[in-house]
Parts: sequence; C-alpha cells; structure tokens
Amino acid sequence: MPSAHPSSSASSPSLAVIDLSRADDPAERDDFLKQLHAAARDTGFLYLTGHGITEAETARILELTRAFFALPEADRLAVSNLNSPHFRGYTRIGHELTGGASDWRDQLDVGAERPAPELGPDDPAYLWLEGPNQWPAALPELREAVLGWQERLAAVAHRLLRELLTAIGAPPDFFDAAFADRPHLHTKLIRYPGSAPSGADQGVGAHKDYGFLTLLLQDGVGGLQVVRDGGFVDIPPMPGAFVVNLGELLEIATEGYLVATDHRVVSPPGAVERFSVPFFYNPRLDAVIDTVPGEYLRAAPGVAHDASNPLHAEYGRNELKGWVRAHPAVARRWHPSLVQA
Repeated sequence: MPSAHPSSSASSPSLAVIDLSRADDPAERDDFLKQLHAAARDTGFLYLTGHGITEAETARILELTRAFFALPEADRLAVSNLNSPHFRGYTRIGHELTGGASDWRDQLDVGAERPAPELGPDDPAYLWLEGPNQWPAALPELREAVLGWQERLAAVAHRLLRELLTAIGAPPDFFDAAFADRPHLHTKLIRYPGSAPSGADQGVGAHKDYGFLTLLLQDGVGGLQVVRDGGFVDIPPMPGAFVVNLGELLEIATEGYLVATDHRVVSPPGAVERFSVPFFYNPRLDAVIDTVPGEYLRAAPGVAHDASNPLHAEYGRNELKGWVRAHPAVARRWHPSLVQA
C-alpha cells in the first residue's frame, strides 16, 4: 500500500556533525561555535559526537531496551501506563497518538524518580507529571541502568545548551536556574515492530518536540526523517553519534531565531524491528521561559503561533498538554477534568 505521507528523499541530508569535545580546545572553539550556530539556525537538527558517552554505555542501554521488549506481554502490561497518574510506564502498540493518529510502536516512559506529589485544589495539574516510575520485576537491572543513563545525558545536554547560548551571543547561564532544581528529565525506550497490518507507515507521526533539547540514540535500522526544503529526508544512524534536535520552547525563547523542525519515524519494512532511546532535557515544570537576551534578536523573525497548538511560557502546561493528547486513555482514567468532552 502506498504511503499516506509526502514523498521522502532516499538520499542522506547534509546534517551537521558537531564534535562537542572541540569546545574544550582553544584552537578549535571558535569554529565549533560557528558550526553549532549554523546547525541550530538551519534545521535545529545535528549529529553530536565527542560527548563522552562510551560505546559500552550505548550498547548496554540498547541491549536492555531489547530485553524489555522481549519480555512476555504480561510482564510489560504489569507496568502499563494506565496504572500511573504520572503517565509513566508501558504503552502498547498503537496506543499513543500523534496528530490524532495511532503510532505503530510500543514504549516504556521513564522520568526522574520522585515520590508522588500531594496536590491541593489550587495546585497546577502539571505537577502530576512528577512521581515514581514503574519497573518490570522480570528485568530488575533496568532501573539502575536507565536512571544512570538519564543522569549522564542530562549532563551532556546541559553542556550543549550552554554552548548553544554562547554560540548565538547570549548569556550561557541564562537557563541555569530553570534547570538547577528538579529538571524534568524524560527517557523513552521504544520499539518499532515493523509495518502495521493496515499498511500505514506511521511509526510516529510528524511533530515538533515542545521542550528544549532531545538527544536520540538509535540502532542501525533507520527510519527517522526530518523536513528540509519542503519534504522529508532521511537521517540515517551514525555510529557513536546522538541525533540532537531543538524543541519549540527554545524556538520561542529566541523569538524564532533557533529552529524546531517537524520530524517523524517511518516504520521499518516487513517484520524488521527498530529500537531507539530518546532523552528529553527540559526545565522544572513551573519554570517560566523568558526571551533570551542578546544582539541576535535583531535577526530573529518572531514566532508563528499555531492557534490549534498554543504554547505557554510556563513549561509544565505544555508538557501536560502533550501527554493528555498523546495518551487520552490515561488522562480519562486519572485526570478526567483535563480531557475535552
């Protein structure tokens, strides 16, 4: 069956490869910042190398990701996100929505490990997004590995965010306070199980990430595509590199100077499985995102706001809106007042 998506290019795009270790070399630093600046302005996507995460670390997290999805279905459903008012846990294939359509993948959502909040009637509902994770009893080593991975990537993302602000001539510490206490860290373990029976190829539908930075580890199968020049182009896996993309709040905070770009995953063909581990680096839920100061604003085009997808300066309101749209069954069970009739 032909794809319902726009046609995509089979050729590899010229996505910038940014070596983070060059930032430490005085002889390389200026060129590093110029390349980072250009990539963030061009598509808001780049390959990141020189990040200090070892091949052994990435191999281990992918090994455990495969091991989780190899568990019997009963073990995975025991940690279903339907059990969690915090939207944590396992989502069955086809039960997450993007753009109102089912994504043909299953996943485990993990956040920072924190106790469940005690909310009063006047507390913002987004505080429900903090809380405990659910871990499969049949794979006890997963907890320590994923939480450790999350902390490692948070340090890389924090460094990259500071360098990005430096690259555009802004204060590098501008967002430090928003991330210093209780940053909203989020990791997904994802399996794309091949083609859907319907023939639809939506592994995950076209979307922009609505936070700050995403660092994606993907296996060798491929399927990620990004909009360039009006069409989707493939972003093939690069050994040793993360694919990094900027989210909408970073675009808003720079008045459109930095770019958040639509991307999607096309399901692998036939019965081929694809595994990936995206990490989302975002500030604490009650952080209010102000415009980043700097001379760069003279060239900022402003942000084209989407009336159907309003973005709020208060980070947690965007995060909660995204979860309610993507997981309406969880929202109906735990937060019915948030679900539009």
